[in-house]
Amino acid sequence: MSKISPVWHPFTQPALDPQPVNIRRAEGVYLETADGRRVIDAISSWWVTLHGHAHPAIAAAIAEQAARLEHVLLAGFTHDAVEELSFRLRKFLPPRLTQIFYSDDGSTAVEVALKMAVQYWQNIGRPAKTGIVALEHAYHGDTVGAMSVAEDSEFNAAFRTMRFPVHRVHSAYCYRCPVGKIRATCKIECLEKLERLLEEKSGEIAAVIVEPLLQGAEGMIVHPVEFLSGMRELCTRYDVLLIADEVLTGFGRTGKMFACELAGVEPDLMCVAKGLTGGFLPMGATMCADFIAEAFVGRDQRRTFWHGHSYSGNPICCAAGIASLKIFESEPVFERIAGIAATHAERLAAIREHSVVGDVRQIGTVAAIEIRADDAGYFSRLKPALYDFYLKRDVLLRPLGNVVYVLPPYCITAEELNRVHDVIAESLDFAQDVLGNRAESARA
Repeated sequence: MSKISPVWHPFTQPALDPQPVNIRRAEGVYLETADGRRVIDAISSWWVTLHGHAHPAIAAAIAEQAARLEHVLLAGFTHDAVEELSFRLRKFLPPRLTQIFYSDDGSTAVEVALKMAVQYWQNIGRPAKTGIVALEHAYHGDTVGAMSVAEDSEFNAAFRTMRFPVHRVHSAYCYRCPVGKIRATCKIECLEKLERLLEEKSGEIAAVIVEPLLQGAEGMIVHPVEFLSGMRELCTRYDVLLIADEVLTGFGRTGKMFACELAGVEPDLMCVAKGLTGGFLPMGATMCADFIAEAFVGRDQRRTFWHGHSYSGNPICCAAGIASLKIFESEPVFERIAGIAATHAERLAAIREHSVVGDVRQIGTVAAIEIRADDAGYFSRLKPALYDFYLKRDVLLRPLGNVVYVLPPYCITAEELNRVHDVIAESLDFAQDVLGNRAESARA
């Protein structure tokens, strides 16, 4: 390997960040470095790995498919793998989501949903409904459309002129509730701005997009289920489509196959990616209800959804997705998920009173600790310090600024997960030192 790599690494500042760690192989929850260390992958390699690295069933399915059919365009053609994946996926989806459009990743799945929502209203003769509503603290990807519905931040500041305008409404970020209300009151007040907006402008609004129950990149913010069900009720009342971005939350992360199940909600459109192939290959999908798909069918070519990707429904990706869904049926995946959730709950309860801890949050397999910091946010000085602290102890945790989170593959054992929590508990005093012992006075 050359000393100067031509690889441009994502979310990395070469002038500030350490040299990338060279990983030569992986298995289960472990990443093996070139120098022989075994690192616990406690964030599922950016939230994608479901059943563990190098799961033999998925690896075998990929090899078998690659030897038979590696790719064919999905425009005017189909193949057994994409048909089987679609039927297997349908078994887990909310019943009303019957049509599936494949793309490349989470960001493109969101782009597809936004375009479908806007064109749907045009196709049924209501072209004024073009507006999109998104939440504070939202993140939906880094392509231009997905970036437009994301929260304004330093990440997208350079591209403000490229982003389209959206209506922004409150997130149920209970820990940072601006009016300091108790949780039960906060979820009601957070919906008031959305209700007023829809009441005034529903004739101009195509859709509301939400990360259901868990906003990931902005700090693993967990919402009350009533917040999501309230959004569904408002969208129905004011004739606005609801888009559920389940790119992170899908495939068991929140304790159910999809987060919408926890709130008893069926969206009009849903986006998935990340875990769709078990973490082996990039693939996205956007599902919609029949009434939306029907609006794109007719003798007029202008009703067509003119959108596509070269690798839509790639057979190798589909084979990985089929194998991953089979694992949900052949292995006790949800028992593992319940075990992870129980360990999280126990360990979070033990640290929540530490003076540097502002808030602890959990939903299913996701646990988060928000540390009190006078520079709270993604660029907190805690981020690089804690990342280095964990990696030196052979645990991969990538803090979201002053928020430390755990999101492991489902195959992690209780011993391995407790090891991760032990390292986090050890890091709290270190975090206080990094902050200059000002955590007590910093009020998040």
